[in-house]
Amino acid sequence: MRTLIIGDHYKSSWSLRPWLLLRHFGLAFDELVLPLDTPEFERCIGDYSPTRRVPALHVDGERIWDSLAICEIANERWLDGAGWPAEPRARAAARSAAAEMHSGFAAMRRQLPFDCRRLPAAPHWDGEAAADIARIQGLWSDLRARFGDARGFLCGGFGIVDAMYAPVCVRFRGYGVPVDAVSRAYMDTIFALPAFRDWQAAADAEPAKP
Repeated sequence: MRTLIIGDHYKSSWSLRPWLLLRHFGLAFDELVLPLDTPEFERCIGDYSPTRRVPALHVDGERIWDSLAICEIANERWLDGAGWPAEPRARAAARSAAAEMHSGFAAMRRQLPFDCRRLPAAPHWDGEAAADIARIQGLWSDLRARFGDARGFLCGGFGIVDAMYAPVCVRFRGYGVPVDAVSRAYMDTIFALPAFRDWQAAADAEPAKP
């Protein structure tokens, strides 16, 4: 049996990524939530993740950590490759975009912290974060133009690259980031996913922290 160890639904962007992929493709898993920034998290996380970070996936005694690694393992073992586009150029572009998200956009992440329950307020980010925001929207537009279809995702059907950018959609929504028509349509597609709606419902139900 698979067990996915995650942080709070409303707060853990990295947890959302593999959770969304597994749930969208109907892969059964148990969920263990360790609330972030709590004594419980500090006390327990070492039992589940060698990096002391979430998410981590446990499968028959094996521990897999890091969001992208979990997505790759799921794609390899249980999705028969469906997590990436079948067409080689689309697959290469999707992998490049996912890797860029995994390692980049530090200013946006720092200045627009992930919060599924946040309501938009006055913009407050600086030029560095604005450059990240512009790069993401340009990337979405390029992928949609070259590899997108009527389903509304970045490179055909929902896949790992969409899971990687789903938390960015939440950030843009929560901070009232001005977006172009392509980005708005993509965000609406992500928010309409049944799996994302399940995540949002769980986030809304979590108790507020002091």
